[in-house]
Amino acid sequence: LCRFYCDYCDTYLTHDSPSVRKTHCSGRKHKENVKDYYQKWMEEQAQSLIDKTTAAFQQGKIPPTPFSAPPPAGAMIPPPPSIPGPPRPGMMPAPHMGGPPMMPMMGPPPPGMMPVGP
Repeated sequence: LCRFYCDYCDTYLTHDSPSVRKTHCSGRKHKENVKDYYQKWMEEQAQSLIDKTTAAFQQGKIPPTPFSAPPPAGAMIPPPPSIPGPPRPGMMPAPHMGGPPMMPMMGPPPPGMMPVGP
């Protein structure tokens, strides 16, 4: 018996067929579970970045002026879902997280965001 397991819903579907998967994936509970999964993932990424930045600051690796140093190596932030391009392999397209849609930056960056020279 071949059954499909949905990681987001932590459940097995009755049987594995394209129509059963499609019906399941278009359901309200599944969509909520996917949204919750990516929301938690984003929060974990943000907390990890905060922790790394705090640790680097406490070790004196980051001067106490904002935006003057790049984030620590290994701190990767995925591009927002509004950037066009092919989806990354193995990744579901991130659902819209609410809030205003991201607009590409046009013109010069706001004050304080300019790169700091030597």
